Amino acid sequence: MKLTNTDKRYGWTSIGLHWLIAIGLIGLFTLGLWMVDLSFYSPWYHDAPAIHKSVGVLLVGFMVLRLIWRWSNPIPQEVSGQVPFLNWVAHSVHILFYVLVLALGVSGYLISTAEGHGIEVFNWFTLPAVGLKIEEQADTAGEIHFWLAWTLIGFATIHALAALKHHFINKDKTLKRMLTPRD
Repeated sequence: MKLTNTDKRYGWTSIGLHWLIAIGLIGLFTLGLWMVDLSFYSPWYHDAPAIHKSVGVLLVGFMVLRLIWRWSNPIPQEVSGQVPFLNWVAHSVHILFYVLVLALGVSGYLISTAEGHGIEVFNWFTLPAVGLKIEEQADTAGEIHFWLAWTLIGFATIHALAALKHHFINKDKTLKRMLTPRD
């Protein structure tokens, strides 16, 4: 079982973190869309945001871990036959994913701690509030969080469609490299 990357393939750690974060982001986006329309009398009115915050904190932690892993492992070479400009676009979009997820985490943190209370993460630990006092912090951070989430989902959709294009039209190994470390 290959945990680390090689110059040709991603290892199980990179693959696992990729899919864990992808599924987590889709789940958080879906939960976020659903929970903003809950009425005060819904039994999920308090639980859904608590789950959203807890998963969000953990997901940002996994993204930081993924970034550290990426810096400490070789990055597989691009699949041969690709247009250099498209390789640059793909690399840029991957960087954008890191930035968007981290920015979503910061904006979510600012929403959640606007009243000076920390974020309770599944009753395991509390992420403390740092005491930032920005005027209309929750509303401003909420608006930013909303647009960052839609931007991320838009780019993730394009990313998924591009992977499917590589697999079904180009018939290359781009998608297969993120499914298993074997050739």
